[in-house]
Amino acid sequence: MPAILPRIKEKRIFMNTLDQFLAAAEHPERYAAKLKSEGASIIAFLCSYTPEELIHAAGLHPMRLFGTRGPIMRADGHLQAYCCSLARGTLEQALAGDLSFLDGAVFPHTCDTIQRLSDIWRLNTSFGFFADVVLPVKLDSKSAQDYFADVLGRFKAELEEWTGREITEDSLRRSIETFNAVRSSLERLYRLRSADPGIMAGSRMAAVIRGSMIMDRNELPGMLDRLIEEAESGIYREPPGKDKKRLILSGGICDHPDFYTALEDSGGVVAWDDLCTGSRFFNGTTETSGNLPAALARRYSRRLICPAKHLSTTARAERLLEIVREHRADGVIFFLLKFCDPHAFDYPWLKEFLEKHNVPNTLIEVEHQLPPEGQLKTRLETFIQTL
Repeated sequence: MPAILPRIKEKRIFMNTLDQFLAAAEHPERYAAKLKSEGASIIAFLCSYTPEELIHAAGLHPMRLFGTRGPIMRADGHLQAYCCSLARGTLEQALAGDLSFLDGAVFPHTCDTIQRLSDIWRLNTSFGFFADVVLPVKLDSKSAQDYFADVLGRFKAELEEWTGREITEDSLRRSIETFNAVRSSLERLYRLRSADPGIMAGSRMAAVIRGSMIMDRNELPGMLDRLIEEAESGIYREPPGKDKKRLILSGGICDHPDFYTALEDSGGVVAWDDLCTGSRFFNGTTETSGNLPAALARRYSRRLICPAKHLSTTARAERLLEIVREHRADGVIFFLLKFCDPHAFDYPWLKEFLEKHNVPNTLIEVEHQLPPEGQLKTRLETFIQTL
């Protein structure tokens, strides 16, 4: 395994629990260096279908990558410019040496671009561990469940071979319990904010989700519990906005805290979302008895699906409408990465479905950087004023 990086000498004083999430979200490389100094081996992933429980049970640290907000140059020699900025930006970081803290990466096959990135990554980087986790696309049959469990079993064996350690039933159960606690706490925090959006700004809530994909999972359940207590005490409360429109954010990833600020300045608030860096990340828990790989397969199959998976021809639209109604939303903003084919193909049908049910919606497309602030706020204000 790669050598451990030198221990960080810098000490930071955190005033509250949220500060720790903000620091990890803003500077994941610093947090990763701290973990390395403590002896952790870090395995990267880019998709919420990654079976993090198995990585954690192997004694490794799973860490989500989000790409770069800087210029993308090196990656353009390997991926076409019409590939999404998440794939290109992450490859840029790897080729530039910005991910030297990694010990490996896992690639669930959820779209064509990630499949191609997987091969390019394997051929052009030198991280120690590499795995393709080829999950089923159609999830509505017993054979798909059996195949899913078999893939997870093979991934478990790959982790055991690389680490030289057995993933025991007890260690996997403990990891499942840890991730169940994390997901349950995130859902509780989301529901608190849906009931009272002023409890925490949207940009801060986004940092909590991002931080939860970066930070030490052993410490995370306790930290989230403290964060919820502090949020309920009112220390993160924002000045109440007048007549804020309740909106649902739907798409792939939203790694732009400034978007939430622009939205709130324009008279809206995100009451809930349908994002893989949001509710799709924490939706559903895993059973802790019986065949544990099969239990993991059931959870990942039954959670909120993304456009790269199939339950039925109407499952995505019906679930989005349920979210709108449950959280009393005034409208939906589709927040999509340019050139994300699964979401781009999904969008026209979702738009038509929502309009049939009289749900206003609009589309915002971004790359690794947001549009100019004035342009973005004009579009948001225009939509919100129509509600």
